[in-house]
Amino acid sequence: MTGFTCFAPDGLREFAAAYPGDAAPVRHQLHDHALFQLEALAALAERLPASHVEQNLGNLAVDQRPDAIQRAAMSPGEIVRTIADNGCWMVLKKVDVDPAYAALIDACLAEIAPAVTPATGAYKRREAFIFLSAPNSVTPFHMDPEHNILLQIAGSKTMRTYPAGDLSIVPQEVHEAFHRGGVHRNMRHDPAFDAKARDFVMGPGEAVYVPVKAPHWVQNGPVPSISFSITWRSRMSDGEARLHRVNQRMRGLGLQPGVPGASPGVDAAKVAGHRAFKGAVAAARRVVGRERDRAAY
Repeated sequence: MTGFTCFAPDGLREFAAAYPGDAAPVRHQLHDHALFQLEALAALAERLPASHVEQNLGNLAVDQRPDAIQRAAMSPGEIVRTIADNGCWMVLKKVDVDPAYAALIDACLAEIAPAVTPATGAYKRREAFIFLSAPNSVTPFHMDPEHNILLQIAGSKTMRTYPAGDLSIVPQEVHEAFHRGGVHRNMRHDPAFDAKARDFVMGPGEAVYVPVKAPHWVQNGPVPSISFSITWRSRMSDGEARLHRVNQRMRGLGLQPGVPGASPGVDAAKVAGHRAFKGAVAAARRVVGRERDRAAY
């Protein structure tokens, strides 16, 4: 990929100014890339493991009930090839298992590393996703545990984002359950939340950076949409997840955990304690495993 660039210079400046806590527009240069042509995406969908492909009909509500979502009775490749008129929404997950797409995400992450690494540390769990959406489909209100840049490749969409960490939008107990796998990613949406929202209208060549667990929902435009999502975890996002896990454990013991951010020193101690405990457990398991192997030998 010599001489190849993912992001426009002004897009990199906008991203650096906002990272890591604020949503921001970012311009990119991937919308004409060969890997995002429809037949290339259909071939990718057909060779990915079934666990990496999720699809449903796209006529969903912003406040969609997870148990009422309907799937399409088509193969992954067929859904991609007929996305213009099949009414579907599809995500190809962790496409970086494919070498060509892995090289692409590596190139993009290398360009933003000068802003990312000083702020949140080295990349963890770098992953890439491709979204294909029929005209006018909706991605319901939800939040994600990663840092994310969503790049619009074809078509248009509007992403409505909400502040990360606003407990009037997502209560503390929901954050805690989220990190224990206790809730579906789709969440309750109240129109009153919109007073704090910011809309990003994206066409080909435009993108948006979404902070860790900033709630959002997406309305697709009148033509089929293709988007490329670049995600990563960080020491910061790992600490945020650990803090909520500790707080939920405290709540289960009948204690009332403090609000995250109210006492940074206490938060840091909880995260450090969780890391030390998990590290000790992992070390103990390795010792037990070695002893078991010796006994078997």
